[in-house]
Amino acid sequence: MKKILILALISVIAVCVAACRKEAEKAASGKAGAKAEAKTEAKQTFKWQVDQFADIRILRYQVPGFEELTPRQKELIYYLSEAALWGRDIIFDQNYKHNLKIRKTLDAIVEGYQGDRTTPDWEKFMVYTKRVWFSNGIHHHYSSDKILPEFSPEYFETLVRGSQGVTFPLEPGQSLNDFIAFLKPIIFDPNIDAKKVCQDPSRDLVANSAVNFYEGLTQKEVEDYYARIINKNDPTPISYGLNSRLVKRDGKIVEEVYRVGGKYGPAIEKIVYWLEKAAAAAENDLQRQVIEKLIEYYRSGDLKTWDEYSILWVKDTESVVDFINGFIEVYNDPLGMKASWEAMVNFKNPEATRRVAVISANAQWFEDNSPIDPRFKREKATGVSAKVITAAMLGGDCYPSTPIGINLPNPNWIRRMYGSKSVTLENITYAYDQSSLDSPFGPEFTYNEEILERIKKYGSLAGNVHTDLHECLGHGSGKLLPGVKSEDLKNYHSPIEEARADLFALYFIMDPKMVELGVLPNEEAAKAEYDVQIRNGLMTQLVRIEPGKNIEQAHMRARALVSHWVYEKGKPEKVIERVLKDGKTYFVINDYQKLRRLYGELLKEIQRITSEGDYEAARAMVETYGVKVDPELHREVLERYRKLNLAPYAGFINPEYTPVYENGKIVDVKISYPDDYVKQMLHYGKAYSAL
Repeated sequence: MKKILILALISVIAVCVAACRKEAEKAASGKAGAKAEAKTEAKQTFKWQVDQFADIRILRYQVPGFEELTPRQKELIYYLSEAALWGRDIIFDQNYKHNLKIRKTLDAIVEGYQGDRTTPDWEKFMVYTKRVWFSNGIHHHYSSDKILPEFSPEYFETLVRGSQGVTFPLEPGQSLNDFIAFLKPIIFDPNIDAKKVCQDPSRDLVANSAVNFYEGLTQKEVEDYYARIINKNDPTPISYGLNSRLVKRDGKIVEEVYRVGGKYGPAIEKIVYWLEKAAAAAENDLQRQVIEKLIEYYRSGDLKTWDEYSILWVKDTESVVDFINGFIEVYNDPLGMKASWEAMVNFKNPEATRRVAVISANAQWFEDNSPIDPRFKREKATGVSAKVITAAMLGGDCYPSTPIGINLPNPNWIRRMYGSKSVTLENITYAYDQSSLDSPFGPEFTYNEEILERIKKYGSLAGNVHTDLHECLGHGSGKLLPGVKSEDLKNYHSPIEEARADLFALYFIMDPKMVELGVLPNEEAAKAEYDVQIRNGLMTQLVRIEPGKNIEQAHMRARALVSHWVYEKGKPEKVIERVLKDGKTYFVINDYQKLRRLYGELLKEIQRITSEGDYEAARAMVETYGVKVDPELHREVLERYRKLNLAPYAGFINPEYTPVYENGKIVDVKISYPDDYVKQMLHYGKAYSAL
């Protein structure tokens, strides 16, 4: 399963680890040294951050190596990129049923408002609009809380009425007055659809989630519906409900399937159009089969075809260009069944791939030496392929906020029988690092200069290795007992799964095997990752939480769970110590080897919970260690962070690709790097809107 918002961790801690890049450049020689110098030159001339508002930074990412690709590979990337961009409307609508209407209204105001654009209210309107664009809707991309405007409903009405030469998304026969009256409470009332994804186990998770996967149904009705149709004895089950919206219509429950001619049909037709062009430009026959099978799935909506596509996709390990496109991850579904649409286009970074190739080649050793119960170990670590990639285009739920590591496909039986693909997006982590150089974050939240220097020296490399282990092996490790499925953990599946993969990475990154394999230079590098993970899980990730709120997002819950569990269990021996220095709180690791053993103990229990589908144990683990926030520590962290004038989240502007034609055929593709976030959002709203 994709660690979808690993970026949130990186966007906060990259400020402390970026200097590692400088160390790598100094140490490089020969060809690597030349590349390092090129990167240094790029850093000096390239504008990484282009905007900052609310709690968000907007960055650009480079696509190194694109010019060295063949014309056919460039053409393929262009077609796949167009397919990636045409799903934007889908993710907006999936996130909330009124998002498209709101986004189109905001776009129209930005383009057409004839009034004063220099007032504080206009600035507040633009901040709200940018936040909606960034989150693909009116709910925060990480906390899932409703984003409330800081301007008044009356000013909103003034903006709508003062816009000329634009079209608002009115329903047939609807007056402008009625349109404004309809939108005002949806946008401004904090009690209407307040939470995109409800995680409160005491409430009806479906009825209290604004996400647009269910309509007119209760949680019990949804669970009963799928309990009737799921065959628990099927050794190769489809991912029930993955690509559909479940609604009650005339008293009957109906699945609206996402496909050509079905739900989201007009947008999917555009995706298919560009995929057909991509198939004709495929690098090899297997890649062409992969793309054609995806097209077949989009036309039928048949989840058996989706599994067939996933198996073909896993087998394609030779192509340079690769992609992700579809309804894949279930983080936004409170019941963990229905997937959000996402896309990513990429190509292999052969030099950096050598690192993950070493890890994946030793997959069986890691599985055999895992501290989990032997009953839950995989007898054969099948087909774990891993590579470091260069992201070329982001789309859907991967844009503007994107992961830095991915492991797919998700079905356990496909992983067991055919393996999985793991990727690390190194040009994305590089962009985070470069945009955060010289930040005051590291000195503020690091206990002493020794720890800070260790993180600067090794943190970037160790962070990438942690991602490699998490994605390449962690998610694919272990096995479920017969009859157990991931959905058994319901709303706790995602945080438990992310904790499991994190613990796998944390346990093994300190193993001497990592130095033996040449993946890490020494144990100090592993210590740097432990320092970062404990600091973030216990303290610094709290900068993303509003005062008085609990932790909601799955990855944040996982990090909090892991860090608080080992902190509490290690208290008798002071494995991790809470220290007060100059009136500021720090968490200091006193014994790294004992901490590693604690990580192993927790991994063993989390794997048991996963393998046995133990919902009650999952609930107790997450609610005890992963949800609650210490209010006093929270206040301190927020105050210290506020003084730094930083933004805890970051996302990206995409590059642009322009085909070069000769005699009606594409002979080359040129890449450019726009630096205007508003302009790109407005362009996407016009050029890639089909719903």
